[in-house]
Amino acid sequence: MALRIYGNRQLKTLPGDVTRPTLAKVREAVFNIWQGTIEDCRWLDLCAGSGAMGAEALCRGAASATAIEQLAPACAVIQANWNQVAKPKQQHGILRGDVLKQLNRLRGQQFDRIYFDPPYASDLYEPVLRSILHYNLLAENGEIAVEHSPHRWDLQPQGLEVCREKRYGIAALTFYRLA
Repeated sequence: MALRIYGNRQLKTLPGDVTRPTLAKVREAVFNIWQGTIEDCRWLDLCAGSGAMGAEALCRGAASATAIEQLAPACAVIQANWNQVAKPKQQHGILRGDVLKQLNRLRGQQFDRIYFDPPYASDLYEPVLRSILHYNLLAENGEIAVEHSPHRWDLQPQGLEVCREKRYGIAALTFYRLA
């Protein structure tokens, strides 16, 4: 499957349905909402899949992008995609493994924009958001966008507040900032 992002750039994806790329209208919505805040930001892409969200952030001028992805073949796709779009001054890297264990490795770093898109039926939502707070990964004026099913959502982790919610057919987004 071919995936196109900002600037009509084509990205690689894994064959089959091993990963679920973020819908084009959801990607566009995220970058419209965060318009004007991507350039020079530090981007974290959790459960990154093909890395399309991080690639889009790099295309739009993010200073750095970091991905966490469990599947080795997906990490290779992310690396190829990010190498294709990153400019020489942009830093990017991928941590392979369980998202909760890898978040610990980011201790001491902060991110301005965090995109979190696990499998909708997973039990990762609450523990990952708690870990982001515990390890102080969200910058003071940063935001987290969480993609989820519109049919199940009522998560209000202590220390975060909802700043907006959007629905896009089979996908929904909840945006958080520090409380």
